[in-house]
Amino acid sequence: MREERRPLADRPLTEPHQSRLSPERPDRARILAAHAAALAAGEAGYPDPATGLFVLTAGFLARRGTCCGRGCRHCPYVDD
Repeated sequence: MREERRPLADRPLTEPHQSRLSPERPDRARILAAHAAALAAGEAGYPDPATGLFVLTAGFLARRGTCCGRGCRHCPYVDD
């Protein structure tokens, strides 16, 4: 059985929830730039500037329609 679609959080897809990407994080600007570029290009994700690991974009996650519960950095459903 497929999960019910959830509403997106009330913030732009370009702005991750602070619990997932702290405003205090030193490489935040680089991460947000990489995310914005991937969003603009319609890509599913981008390599994390610090680790090289693949990170899914908020756009990709929003198209899935529901939160997977795995703590994604750009989860568009986190609102608390």
